[in-house]
Amino acid sequence: MTGAGMTQDAAERIGIGALGHLAGDEDRLGAFLAAAGTEAGELRARAAEPEFLGFVLDFVLADEPLLIAFCDAAGLPYDAPMRARAALPGGEIPNWT
Repeated sequence: MTGAGMTQDAAERIGIGALGHLAGDEDRLGAFLAAAGTEAGELRARAAEPEFLGFVLDFVLADEPLLIAFCDAAGLPYDAPMRARAALPGGEIPNWT
């Protein structure tokens, strides 16, 4: 297990849930697509890429109201997206000591 005890499969499920949440909000989806440099038609295929799901979670984690809304809608604790991000490629938390 990685990401504070979260498996990559569990992290990917949270990332897919976050992507679905974004897809339900037209304004935020537009901002996400612009930031990701992708098109709406590519989302389904890209959802299978752990690196892309990491970017989805980065986007959600950068917007506190979005993070809270997603977690509330998904019934997740507020730290779950952060733990999921840590379990996906590129999400390792550096140890500064």
